[in-house]
Amino acid sequence: MAEIDVTLVPCLQDNYAYLVTDGSGLCAVVDPSEPGPVKKALAERGLTLTHILNTHHHLDHCGGNLALKEEFGAEVVGPGKDRGRIPGIDTGVGEDVPWQFGSHTVKVLEIPAHTSSHIAFVFDGKAFTGDTLFAMGCGRLFEGTPQMMWDSLSKLMRLPDDTKIYCGHEYTLSNGKFALTLEPKNAELQARMKDVEAMRAKGAPTIPSTMGLEKKTNPFLRPDSKELRATLGMENADTVAVFAETRKRKDSF
Repeated sequence: MAEIDVTLVPCLQDNYAYLVTDGSGLCAVVDPSEPGPVKKALAERGLTLTHILNTHHHLDHCGGNLALKEEFGAEVVGPGKDRGRIPGIDTGVGEDVPWQFGSHTVKVLEIPAHTSSHIAFVFDGKAFTGDTLFAMGCGRLFEGTPQMMWDSLSKLMRLPDDTKIYCGHEYTLSNGKFALTLEPKNAELQARMKDVEAMRAKGAPTIPSTMGLEKKTNPFLRPDSKELRATLGMENADTVAVFAETRKRKDSF
C-alpha cells in the first residue's frame, strides 16, 4: 500500500489546506478555504483534484468547495450530520460511516464543540483536526460546551503519540505564548517555544505537530497539570472546570 503524502497549502491569512495523495492518482484537498492557492499547488505538482474533504462548515474551511468541484469534478466529503451547511457535499461521513481513500480506510472521529458536527479525518498515522485541536491550542466553543470539547479532545488524545497532527491554522506562536502564562516552568514547553520562534522567524510552518508533543505542551490537553492548576488557583477543581477556565482565559488573551 502506498504511503499517504501531505502537502501544506497556505491560504487566506493563517489558514492551511492540505493536499493528500497516495501515489495512485487520487488527490484530496482538506479544508480548502479558497480555490486559488489550491489550484496553484495542484498545477505545480501536476496533480488533478479528485476529492475535497471538509472537517466543518465554516467558510474558511470550505469556501473553495464549489469552485474546485466545478473545475475538477471532485467528490466533496464532509460530516454527514451537517449536510445542510457543507457546500456541494456528495458524501456524508461519521464514526458509523467511515470512508475509503483508494486503498486507505479513513477513520472518521466526531469531535464537536467548535461546531456541532465537526469531524477529524485520520489515516496512515495522520490526523486532520480542523479547528478542534491546534498546535498548543484548541478551537473556540462556538456550538458546544466545555464538557463537549473536553470529550472531543480526549477522543483525539487516544490516538497514538506518533500521530501527526495537521490543524486548520498557523496559530502556534500565539498559542505557545498563552501556554507559557499557565505553565512557565514546563521545560518541554520552553524548548518547543524556542523551536517555534525560530521557525516563524524564517516564515516556516510549525505544522505538523504530533499527539505526543501536544500532550506535553498544549494547556488544553493538560487540565491535570499541577502547575497549570496552581496558576489558575484551581488545585482541587474538576477537570472540565479547569479546562473551561483555560478556554475562557484564552478567549481574552
